[in-house]
Amino acid sequence: MPVSAAAVGSVSAFLSRFLSSESAAVANSQPSLSLSRSSSGRRQPALGAPKVSISSGSNTKTDGVVDQSSLSPDEIKQSRRSADWKAARAYNEKGLIYDGRIEGFNGGGLLIRFHSLLGFLPFPQLSPSHYCKAPHKTVQEIARDLTGSIVSVKVIQADEENRKLIFSEKEAVWSNFSDQLNVGDIFEAKVGSVEDYGAFVHLLFPDGNFHLTGLVHVSEVSWDLVHDVRDILTEGDDVRVKIINIDREKSRITLSIKQLEEDPLLETLDKVIPQDSSLDSDTLKASSHFTLEPLPGLGTIIEELLQEDGVKITRQGFEKRVVSQDLQLWLSNAPPTGNMYTLLARAGRQVQEIQLTTSLDQDGIKKALQRVLERVP
Repeated sequence: MPVSAAAVGSVSAFLSRFLSSESAAVANSQPSLSLSRSSSGRRQPALGAPKVSISSGSNTKTDGVVDQSSLSPDEIKQSRRSADWKAARAYNEKGLIYDGRIEGFNGGGLLIRFHSLLGFLPFPQLSPSHYCKAPHKTVQEIARDLTGSIVSVKVIQADEENRKLIFSEKEAVWSNFSDQLNVGDIFEAKVGSVEDYGAFVHLLFPDGNFHLTGLVHVSEVSWDLVHDVRDILTEGDDVRVKIINIDREKSRITLSIKQLEEDPLLETLDKVIPQDSSLDSDTLKASSHFTLEPLPGLGTIIEELLQEDGVKITRQGFEKRVVSQDLQLWLSNAPPTGNMYTLLARAGRQVQEIQLTTSLDQDGIKKALQRVLERVP
């Protein structure tokens, strides 16, 4: 049957328009894996649904991807969610930072959009900067103010089976600012929560924000003997702290307040314990009572020490400055004068000096002290 050129041209035009429209529809409906640069300058994967391939045959595969042209909307949606869970696991495993929109909040934290998924940012995982900016607001009020904003977070849990997608802003902030920290650095800071074992303190950075938090252990609060941290520090107090340790593997910062002051024990003992305040050596015998009240537990140690052969106490002094939290014994490394050694006991801001006269050498007196401490409970 003869076919006119006009008819052929009409059919060709129709097919061309059909195929062009199909290609455009597919291109518009299939996000693909690409790399985009966020406003913060980080490169992060932008992940969408798996590619959909259009073919005249059914269940055609292109580059190992199943043709989804015949899938229902629910099946396509599920395929997209599976791809997003895979992306979330990749963020978790590689420690990537994601900029997510805060969609809302509940009683425990913020709801963060991650492509087609909705994840959770617990309030304890928020950066301390939010609380320090608005110290008089409740966490719910802070969450309400943050709704609709973009926050940089890390994925700390991506459990597709149990539908748990958990974020942390603290971990993202650690990655961004911890490189600026060094042991020995001194920071202005603000006290956060106060516990029995110490106080968590937020560090103020040059940009005016409190990005990172460290712990001031009870033993680093003061040279004074601290029974309760709350007697000295209160939430919201402004303090100066010194970084004494950084555990980069566990994202932990150890701080000290007292190390910004001089250790009283570093002062010359002859200055803090004048010779004329010493006790007469003849009055200090094994059977005599101390005219100076010894530090808690020190009396028993002294009595046991006097049982050691060749040990005699010739001087004991006292001064009213604080040093550390628990009773500690120090044997001076200074060369002995004759057979005289200096033993220091310290507890709180209180120091006592004991001078021993013994025929033992330095190693011998160390072993004697070890034997004494083993006998004392």
